[in-house]
Amino acid sequence: MRDHGGDLDRARARFGGDDWIDLSTGINPVAYPVPDVLPARALAALPTAEDIAGLADAARRAYATSLVPVPLAGAQAAIQIVPRLSAVGRARVLVPTYNEHAGALAASGWQVAEVREPDALEGADLAVVVSPNNPDGRRASVSDLVALAGRVGLLVVDESFADPEPESALSRAEVPENVVILRSFGKFYGLAGLRLGFALAAPDMAARIAALAGPWAVSGPAIAIGTRALGDTAWRDETRARLRVDAARLDGLAEWAGWRLVGGTPLFRTYETGDAASAQERLARARIWSRIFPYSEGWMRLGLPGDAAGWARLETALSGGGE
Repeated sequence: MRDHGGDLDRARARFGGDDWIDLSTGINPVAYPVPDVLPARALAALPTAEDIAGLADAARRAYATSLVPVPLAGAQAAIQIVPRLSAVGRARVLVPTYNEHAGALAASGWQVAEVREPDALEGADLAVVVSPNNPDGRRASVSDLVALAGRVGLLVVDESFADPEPESALSRAEVPENVVILRSFGKFYGLAGLRLGFALAAPDMAARIAALAGPWAVSGPAIAIGTRALGDTAWRDETRARLRVDAARLDGLAEWAGWRLVGGTPLFRTYETGDAASAQERLARARIWSRIFPYSEGWMRLGLPGDAAGWARLETALSGGGE
């Protein structure tokens, strides 16, 4: 099932009301400050090769990578391209994880097996690992991923949630040429609607991805804002520090509510609640939307509130004051 967070339409249809706090995604609620006015040509002119190269260079420096970043309309656009990078065959996806990987591969004719142990990925024509994983925060070590690349045809590593903890990212390491790494811009920078992300790969593979994406794969506003944000090291450092503090604060509230931490990243936390459907309804009565999963009766994922009012409402709901 290709279900996702961010489905506030469903929350409103079921529970009513308009003043919702959406904690069903792992998107930074305190977004990078977008300038009030963009350069006129960002909207009026087609992006130039120089514009796109400047964005790619900003990504290369921000991710501290020797790979070639290919700008795309979000990590999702990269997921849609991945099935076309090699001949259709046997794909294996380490689960539980973001369901679009298996969905996109199956839609393109791949024979997809969802496996729960990393060793079961070996021998696949294409293997997918999400690290840090969504929703349980599982991390794969750089050494394990490099070793795995030698035992599969193409290895795709989704690092959409790696920005808050870059020190363990595979994108910073030297990797084999059969590795493609996906990075999201919108999650960490809180600008998901901008639709910007990157595929990082060796030069030949990067050229192939760019050809499949076609010309003008990203918009002028995305280029202008993305280039500026990726170069803002002060904002990046401050945001990483704030996210760590806020994640710990959320864990404290969840423990108070009697939930056990399953795992997560500084952008989201996943808890064992015992009864996820009931826990979701409890928060929904306070107009707080959360993410639950069809494969677990107990897991609930929560993003971070973005302001004092949001934290106060969540604290009240978890204490029972919102009922």
